[in-house]
Amino acid sequence: MKAINVYLSEYSKHEVPFHHYFGNGLDSYIIRLQVEGGCQALVDGNIREIVPGDLLLFKPGDIYDLRIGMDEEANLSLDYYVISDGPGMEEWWEQKKRPTLAKIAEDRRLKAVWHQIVLEKRRLDGGNPDIITSLVWSLLMLIDRAIEEVPDNQSPLAYHALRMRQYIEEHASESLTLQQVAQHTGLSISRAVHLFKEHFGVPIIGYAQQLRLSRAINLLNHSALSLEQIAAETGLGSYAYFHRLFRERYGMSPGAYRKKR
Repeated sequence: MKAINVYLSEYSKHEVPFHHYFGNGLDSYIIRLQVEGGCQALVDGNIREIVPGDLLLFKPGDIYDLRIGMDEEANLSLDYYVISDGPGMEEWWEQKKRPTLAKIAEDRRLKAVWHQIVLEKRRLDGGNPDIITSLVWSLLMLIDRAIEEVPDNQSPLAYHALRMRQYIEEHASESLTLQQVAQHTGLSISRAVHLFKEHFGVPIIGYAQQLRLSRAINLLNHSALSLEQIAAETGLGSYAYFHRLFRERYGMSPGAYRKKR
């Protein structure tokens, strides 16, 4: 794993106007994810409006022009960013053509890794270089997957469907309702149910059940938790419900499966 040097990485909050400009070109890589609010940035020679879910990727030599709060109606911007270089960054960048602006669905896992980079860099010693390199490589791979999962045509409906799927994956072990999933994307329950089934071929609750049963299999194989505890840990609730779903899908009870293993 080739080394990556991180000069600065933060979760940034701007409530007053801010202008960051490198007219002679950057000397490092900048990756920036808009989380809340908005701003403006130079993208392919034009100033573009940047909204939540927009990911900006800049390489050394690029002109960088970021404007926050220049519009009187826009007075808040929250974002994650990392400024870095090194042979690892060069290797990642050269793997494929990188767009300056990409749309990604919100991903709690990606943000969690980014947050760990921020915390590591805040240490008095500047952080362990090996840990930082490993974390940034994880971030870069998650970024690649997030970009690839968004349809090429960036259809708003497909984007909403993807956001719902990620929300379900993040909350499947909790008490999840159709209303929560729909509210996450600002859709009605009926529209959310139809849209998800149309794009992924399975109902929302059906997908959540698949995730829960998959996790249950892992716990049955590799943990000493009781069957009742596994039902609770995976979001399936009661053992009776867990037993019924498991038998329907795998043709045997959870207890029989564990004994067979």
